[in-house]
Amino acid sequence: MAVNEQKTGAENLIQALTELGVDTVFGYPGGAVLPIYDALFQQTVIKHILVRHEQAAVHAAEGYARSTGKPGVVLVTSGPGATNAVTGITDALLDSIPVVVLTGQVATHLIGSDAFQECDTVGITRHCSKHNYLVKDPERLADIVHEAFHIATSGRPGPVVIDIPKDVQVARAGYRKRSALHNGYKLQLKGELKDIEAAVEMLARAERPILYTGGGVINSGNGASQLLRELARVTGAPVTSTLMGLGAFPAASPQWLGMLGMHGTYEANMAMNECDLMLCIGARFDDRVTGRLDAFSPNSKKIHIDIDRSSINKNVKADLGIVGDVGHVLEDMLKIWKARAHKAVDQKAWFAKIDAWRKKDSLGFRQTGKEILPQYAIERLYEATKAKAPIITTEVGQHQMWAAQHFHFEGPRKWLTSGGLGTMGYGLPAAIGAQLGNPRSLVIDIAGEASILMNIQEMSTAVQYRLPVKVFVLNNEYMGMVRQWQQLTYESRYAESYSQALPDFVKLAEAYGWKGIRIDDVDGLDAGIAEMIAYDGPVFVDCRVAKLENCFPMIPSGAAHTEMLLNPSDVKGELDEDAQALV
Repeated sequence: MAVNEQKTGAENLIQALTELGVDTVFGYPGGAVLPIYDALFQQTVIKHILVRHEQAAVHAAEGYARSTGKPGVVLVTSGPGATNAVTGITDALLDSIPVVVLTGQVATHLIGSDAFQECDTVGITRHCSKHNYLVKDPERLADIVHEAFHIATSGRPGPVVIDIPKDVQVARAGYRKRSALHNGYKLQLKGELKDIEAAVEMLARAERPILYTGGGVINSGNGASQLLRELARVTGAPVTSTLMGLGAFPAASPQWLGMLGMHGTYEANMAMNECDLMLCIGARFDDRVTGRLDAFSPNSKKIHIDIDRSSINKNVKADLGIVGDVGHVLEDMLKIWKARAHKAVDQKAWFAKIDAWRKKDSLGFRQTGKEILPQYAIERLYEATKAKAPIITTEVGQHQMWAAQHFHFEGPRKWLTSGGLGTMGYGLPAAIGAQLGNPRSLVIDIAGEASILMNIQEMSTAVQYRLPVKVFVLNNEYMGMVRQWQQLTYESRYAESYSQALPDFVKLAEAYGWKGIRIDDVDGLDAGIAEMIAYDGPVFVDCRVAKLENCFPMIPSGAAHTEMLLNPSDVKGELDEDAQALV
């Protein structure tokens, strides 16, 4: 334990962040963090990005983290600064994103007195963070920062909150960094060898296997994605993915079935239903994937690999659970598979079934006339940009699902979306964070006209830091997914889902200093996309699409995988009360 000269808590904080390799902090100043901002002002290593809202600061940090693999860092003031950040913190928790959120707090002697801009940040964030701290001893500040980063980035990643009272920021203390973590936080990275051996034998004997992959593969690092590809190659098994796992396995592979779940492909969901062995790798069997639990893949053996022990058997009972980092477990599986000279079971009959399901063409659509179908807009955007391997962020709603279905990813960390919390307003700040972390990449936020308004003030942030992000809005003048459910579940009573009084997005873009482009029909679609790509600066595209188009295929809430609706003609009247409760 080294003790250096006396410095302020704020200076010790900056030293700790610098030692941890932090180069970017997203934040918004206020009275309770002025000592930290003064310390930031007097150094040149860490760049501060001034957002326009604290929620956006966390989403930007998420975008930075997910696209770079490094933890995102946020700095906000006490009271409303901290409470505004709660949505982003919860979003990061549910999607397992490593973010460290530094919040200011009133002086320790004022805590509990209802002082100006005081709130119980630790209490508020206890259930929406992986861990949180209230720092009362300035001697422990650096130690806590190092510990927080380790907790945020190891195991199942997540957000960690450090609440720092103002008197701790100004008090002088020696810089102390403990060499080891407390004994209460232990990780199991390597799976039990006997369990991995059993999994390999089950996989070698399977006639209808499927690899069901999730965001845990991406969180484990790019090496895990490569190991997944190798496992698919040696076993010959088909591969599907959750929304969060897109990109871990290449969409161009003939073994790729597409995304599964509520808006997944027919072939992915039917294969999940009829497989004899399901190998779940870094996914958590959430309700949008499983549908009705008692009908979910009823005849399969299930192996579940996850770093988070609590996820195994939480929603679906596994026949074999393996606790460990998926990268380590996949590496051991491959070693054992090859050492035992296993060959893939002949799966011609299995893929013949899959090919029959593929012929349903569940993502098919017909673009006729001049009105743009949103699916067609996504397909043309993909064709125009795929050579650049862009980073795609989204807001939340129909456009998000169409992007997941029709934009195809060949590698990890190119797809950034809000999965677990479903946060409207995520995409634009996430794109800003991704662009800062990947300055040479093309970054596009595929948005809806309702979602983009949630954090549209961040257009100003993009201009200030000269970030050439692109926003591509599928404008159908509705809160599209809300309207779709109202149509299917509430006899088309569109209660407050029509986006009245929308701004002129082109004029709004120009007011912020962006380039604005409006696309009204099919004839202008390709040219508008090309103009967006060519412009060296931020661009906002208002693409007018069919107003009442619905997102198919879909599994109604509470239904089984085998009860997919593939097109509007499959909808038979209003859904029952049980389904309404699960929407």
